[in-house]
Amino acid sequence: MRMTRPTDTAKQQARQLLERLPDDVTWDDVVYEFAVRRSVERGLADDTDGRVMPSEQLKAALGLVE
Repeated sequence: MRMTRPTDTAKQQARQLLERLPDDVTWDDVVYEFAVRRSVERGLADDTDGRVMPSEQLKAALGLVE
């Protein structure tokens, strides 16, 4: 199984993701896999760009810690 490279186009990455799914995959499964992939990519980009905070700091900001 080949991992995607940053130079792969979105279309190439989509094909690779689809090839890893089983033949009996549903449309809901496909949509879910693409959504998870995009969410992970956004999270990694946020981390790279410094748009993250430690969980304790977030809890405090949301008033979830006493």
